[in-house]
Amino acid sequence: MPDHSTPFIVHGARAALRRCLVAGACLLVLAACADFRPPVYQRPETPAKPDWARQGSITVSPAETIVPNWWQAFRDPYLDGLVDKAIAGNYDIKVLAARIKVAGAQIAEVKAGALPVFDVGAGASFEKSTGTSLVKTYNLGTQVNWDIDIWGKVEKGVQAQTAEFNATEADWRAGYLTLVSDVSTTYFQILQFDEQIDQQSKTLARNKQILATYQAMFQNGLIPKIRVMQQQAEINRLTKDLLELRRSRDISENALATLVGVPAGVFKVPAGRLQERVQLPTVPAGLPSQLLSRRPDIVAAEYRVLESVNLVGQARLAQLPSVSLTGRGGTASFALSDLLKSFTFGFMPSINLPMLDPGVRARVKTSEAQTKVAESEYGRTVITAFEEVENALVNVDAHKKQRVELQQQVAQLRVVSAQIEAQLKEGVVSQLDVFETERSLLSAQQELLANHQQILADTVTLYKALGGGWPSTEVSNAPKETSQQVSK
Repeated sequence: MPDHSTPFIVHGARAALRRCLVAGACLLVLAACADFRPPVYQRPETPAKPDWARQGSITVSPAETIVPNWWQAFRDPYLDGLVDKAIAGNYDIKVLAARIKVAGAQIAEVKAGALPVFDVGAGASFEKSTGTSLVKTYNLGTQVNWDIDIWGKVEKGVQAQTAEFNATEADWRAGYLTLVSDVSTTYFQILQFDEQIDQQSKTLARNKQILATYQAMFQNGLIPKIRVMQQQAEINRLTKDLLELRRSRDISENALATLVGVPAGVFKVPAGRLQERVQLPTVPAGLPSQLLSRRPDIVAAEYRVLESVNLVGQARLAQLPSVSLTGRGGTASFALSDLLKSFTFGFMPSINLPMLDPGVRARVKTSEAQTKVAESEYGRTVITAFEEVENALVNVDAHKKQRVELQQQVAQLRVVSAQIEAQLKEGVVSQLDVFETERSLLSAQQELLANHQQILADTVTLYKALGGGWPSTEVSNAPKETSQQVSK
């Protein structure tokens, strides 16, 4: 009887061969279409800025720009102590510092992906049926899994996480800079309120003297009652303004307490005079190249671009075949003493083809798109930095020019006030003329005080916009974990 099964066997073998060839051809097509090369990092392009618009406001050379402890230029030891206390006690800074530790621990977590994983287990079972003796079984087993990082996928992941670590550290520096700026400006506001409260208290006392004079003049029939009522209304206004100044000082003091990490209401700032205690420093200089390498937020944004680029490289390498080794060993015995006599061991390598997984290919597209987002955020940070520096220079320049005018105004009003006082003694002018002159002088003095505080705040803003004197940090494609860490 003829054997009709042979054609079917041959036909099946040919079909299997065709399927293998089709699968191989598909694999070759996918491999040809896929890009496995990790991208090379390049700093994203941003608009260039040749110079600053307010060069007249810059009074020191770029080589003398900003020292790290730039707030000491205000020459106020109490401010120096506040900054030290804030750095040690502020909770926002503590949160940012804790995130640095988390990012550092995650580097070790990513590195562990290249190490073999050991799994050991042991057990015992006891069974007894009716009419039989107790059956004891002991077992011991172990397994080793090792995904060999042939193409450097894990290393790319380590580089990406290292970039995130450096970005997190730059976030801490940015938070440090913001904290010092907030402490300084809040402290300046408190001293401004102190000086305003002092001026307002003296003005209120002077107006009460005026009210007593008016009341005596009214009783003698020299002025109408409406003049007394007007003066009383002025005292009510001055008293209300004084209460508002004290309220604002208490609120600012509470804000400063939170900044230094002390419960609000407990921390008290001794009263002082802003114009006597805090000196106006020279305005620092800065070039665009220094700005780009110094500002912590720009450094953080660039490190996150580097992180995204390394994640793209990791995603591309993840498409390549991976080799994993699995070793298993175990033994079982009815007697604990015989457990090691029948130990068996197995070893099995395996090859995976991730390029056939649509999720792996989609991850490449996602990581490439996220890189574009990171690059755009970097560009936005740079452009914003230029605006902040320019605005700070404009403000410093304008307020310094206003200060000259205010100083001249105050000097002239003082001369006028002295002459009016002399004329009052000679009976040439009335008491009302003296009061109006004093009011004008007080208003000009308060504007000069506000201008002093504003220049201080503008200078702090400029220090912050220029990066606060941090040393420049170069971002490379393979950042070193130790050399680029900033000592805290």
